[in-house]
Amino acid sequence: MIMAFKFIAILLLEITLALFSRAENGLPVKSIQSEDGDVIDCIDIFKQPALSHPALKNHKIQMRPSDNPVMENSLTTKTDQKFYKFVTTQIWQKNGNCPKGTVPIRRTQKKKDQLKKPSFFHRDNGLKSKKDIYLSQMNHSLAILHTEGYRYLGAKTDMVTWNPHVEADDEYSTSRVALMSGAYYDYQDIESGWAVNPRVYGDRQTRFFTYWTTDGSRETGCFDLACPGFVQTSHEIALGAAIYPISTQNGLPYSITVYIYKDLNTSNWWLQYGEKINIGYWPSEIFEGGLKYHAETVQWGGEVYSSKVGTHPHTKTQMGSGAFPIFIYANTGFMKRIRVLQNSMELKFPEYVDAYSEEYDCYRTQYMGDYVEEPEFHFGGPGRNPICP
Repeated sequence: MIMAFKFIAILLLEITLALFSRAENGLPVKSIQSEDGDVIDCIDIFKQPALSHPALKNHKIQMRPSDNPVMENSLTTKTDQKFYKFVTTQIWQKNGNCPKGTVPIRRTQKKKDQLKKPSFFHRDNGLKSKKDIYLSQMNHSLAILHTEGYRYLGAKTDMVTWNPHVEADDEYSTSRVALMSGAYYDYQDIESGWAVNPRVYGDRQTRFFTYWTTDGSRETGCFDLACPGFVQTSHEIALGAAIYPISTQNGLPYSITVYIYKDLNTSNWWLQYGEKINIGYWPSEIFEGGLKYHAETVQWGGEVYSSKVGTHPHTKTQMGSGAFPIFIYANTGFMKRIRVLQNSMELKFPEYVDAYSEEYDCYRTQYMGDYVEEPEFHFGGPGRNPICP
């Protein structure tokens, strides 16, 4: 009996040492096989990729925000609440969870240049307003709600999830909230939402994503944790993992809530999911000027990337659900509880918004702001169709 206890004790010690050694070397403490084919590695929080960024050599991880802001009481009516009752989770969570002290990282074999947005040049369409610095970018088609004119310290929204058709493996379709600063050829951007992106993820599932760049995606930036930059603190949400359930035309409207906000004590930009999980943050050290202090513009809405944007034949890659928006039915890309955070530190609807579609015949917008308790933004479309040949 004594020998048996000794054997068990030695075995447990060896397992503990092995796990400690794996964590010390940045290897997974635990791996979870998801039913959708993903492998989620639970990595020691202090061995995550972000800390290899040159600017973060002496960075001390901020484990939680200085303040933990929550959404103000919803202004939606009981009728409107149907859009928020059904929220999503992540598929891998069906098969396990990562222990505290680790962060879940989706395993990938993609090359670094496949994990960031393709670099692009500006299309000159004669726009002269300040928003021109972020719009009309070659191979990108936007259908967005846009605000500018203040120093923005955060942005938030509820967005309905869909699974749009993406025609080619090097194209993508997203629904996201983005905060930006700088000139179009060197702009800084942090954003999050859901995406269908075969080039990055290797399939056409709808996935929760983040993205950042400090130079218009020329040299810096990537999706999720594919390069050093975003510091994750939560053991619950895996960036780049598939989300479920997904809304369907004849089914329930499922949604996610995304909030990006600046910690005024540390200047880090925090990402909150579902109004309660602070996933992690973009450290202020990775920015110079611009987003180091505040955002100049905020965008909500959809983005399609394709080399066939603005050409004939146009890409068949869809935005939202692939349908043109009909606000009565909320049948495609749909956002509500749209908020910004400014110097007053109160979440509120922006004082000025502009709905903008670069290719109205391919992807449209509908903004409902008058005579409603809570403004709504609808966007989406099929891409190629009889009026977008």
